[in-house]
Amino acid sequence: MTDIRKKRRRHIRSAEDWAVDITITVIMVLVVLVTVYPFYYIVIHAFNNGMDSSTGGMYFWPRRPTLENFETLLADASWGSAIFISVARTVIGTVLGVFVTSAVAYALSFEHVMFRGGYYKLYIFTMYFSGGMIPFYILLKSLGMLNTFWVYVIPGMLNVYYMLILVNFFQTIPSSLYESAWLDGAGDIRVFFQIALPLSKASLATIALFYAVSQWNSWMDSVYYVTKDELRPMSYLMMEIINKSATASTVTNAQSMGYAASAMQSTTTSLQMASMVLAVTPILIVYPFLQKYFVKGVMIGSVKG
Repeated sequence: MTDIRKKRRRHIRSAEDWAVDITITVIMVLVVLVTVYPFYYIVIHAFNNGMDSSTGGMYFWPRRPTLENFETLLADASWGSAIFISVARTVIGTVLGVFVTSAVAYALSFEHVMFRGGYYKLYIFTMYFSGGMIPFYILLKSLGMLNTFWVYVIPGMLNVYYMLILVNFFQTIPSSLYESAWLDGAGDIRVFFQIALPLSKASLATIALFYAVSQWNSWMDSVYYVTKDELRPMSYLMMEIINKSATASTVTNAQSMGYAASAMQSTTTSLQMASMVLAVTPILIVYPFLQKYFVKGVMIGSVKG
């Protein structure tokens, strides 16, 4: 009975405890509102009639729900090819990036590798210093990658920071697993694919998420290294819309941007909102599936066990 009474006393909350909990709850609710509401505001304007949105006074739900903003965007043929380019560069760039980065990290995780220290110093140097934009442009031109799809993928296949995270993780894998596989006759390639990679799912999923978000959102490379309209990614078209003059807010202005506005009620602002939703939605869909690996992968790879 005395034990039960002690437990009950422990569960009795004082006024101070309630005050602290209420304060924390209120602060967290405010933080959520501040972070979530701007995106929600964009969503309701993207799904509302553009001309109606321009009158203002809409804060919580669409006044005149419509899909016209998205139809206006997707009616332009350039958006179809842009979505394809964005999806292709994200998928291919992520796969190649994860493969190359993990392969280099796996090799450098062994201390007996010849010239390992020199490789490390070289990679760290490139992490902090670069040749600059003009030399990089000349290099891409000499390699024949300007105005090609591969200019989006090949230059970013190895990220030194991600590589260092994976190196630290591979070094936490017991060497006995590698040695037993080598004694059974397995080569380095087989050990890499059948032992190292399967044990690195958390870190690889995290690195893949980093690569995918970077590829999906990237648009500067399209500005500097691509002039063909058919190679423009969706993020470039979105930035092109956002950078239009703030005065371009009527259907006539939307037509001058290259969008057919026949009987549409879209404005430049509503098109901006719709393009933002299109750009963010795929990441929001993919992220929940990788979230469980996110913190675990970074922590495992950042701190050597």
